[in-house]
Amino acid sequence: MKKLLFHISDYKYLADKVLASGLFEEGQVETDIFTDGERYQRILSDVENRNVIVIGGTVNDATTLELYDLASSLVSYGANSLSLVVPYFGYSTMERAVKPGEIVTAKNRARLFSAIPRSNRGNKIYLFDLHTEGLPHYFEHELYPVHVYCKELVIAAARQYGGDDLVMASTDAGRAKWVESLANDMGVSAAFILKRRLKGDHTEVSAINADVKDKTVIIYDDMIRSGGSIINAARTYKEAGAAKIYVITTHGLFVNNGLQKLRDCDLIEKVICTDSHKNVNEINDPFLEVKSIADLIGHELCK
Repeated sequence: MKKLLFHISDYKYLADKVLASGLFEEGQVETDIFTDGERYQRILSDVENRNVIVIGGTVNDATTLELYDLASSLVSYGANSLSLVVPYFGYSTMERAVKPGEIVTAKNRARLFSAIPRSNRGNKIYLFDLHTEGLPHYFEHELYPVHVYCKELVIAAARQYGGDDLVMASTDAGRAKWVESLANDMGVSAAFILKRRLKGDHTEVSAINADVKDKTVIIYDDMIRSGGSIINAARTYKEAGAAKIYVITTHGLFVNNGLQKLRDCDLIEKVICTDSHKNVNEINDPFLEVKSIADLIGHELCK
């Protein structure tokens, strides 16, 4: 019997792509909004003794609670196993406290999902290209985290636009380890920018660790919000002699006209991202190419 696949409202687009494989059965949920703004959900499919999947990203507090409510209720109504697929795990930049009194939101969200009742065969949560490797350790009790890497998609996109003679690059030393891993798998050079702190949050570029002159540079970052750090990095690589610059990201949020800023800086040929975040559905721009993670999700769920 096929697994039942459910989704929260904002992730219907991705659930439809996963369902198109024919590997899963679509779960039915009735949803509505009360006049006071509260959400109404009713599970229409019989889930007793079924293995169920729920797709939903935690892009804001409302979607987070919608995902939690749906998942918890599926277990309460007798689901045999529960797989949470979270293409984009929000709040991941607040994975630790830097200043006294800061709230570690990522840890609190992990605790929330850890409080979902345990299904008969246990619960799993699938997380994609997290901002920090330590985040899965925040999940507690019997919720088993699976960190899925979108490396194959990133490498394929890099090869598509950079060919064999390219440099994989990061925005700063903070992402250098992951970019170095990508470069090693591809057999190409890795580059990252060394920065020197001047005062407060002001920095200056002190060096680039690799030769990028006349090379195609592929900048990878796990997430792009407004694009400021990408633009600064692209300018640095261009000034160092890069011939062409492409940008690849897993999670494209593009808030505050982020994509327009990247296009208008006249440093970047194209941006490639996945469909892990719902915001990409609102963009129709040839400057942006979207690769779906639907096949990757299907592969992981069928293991």
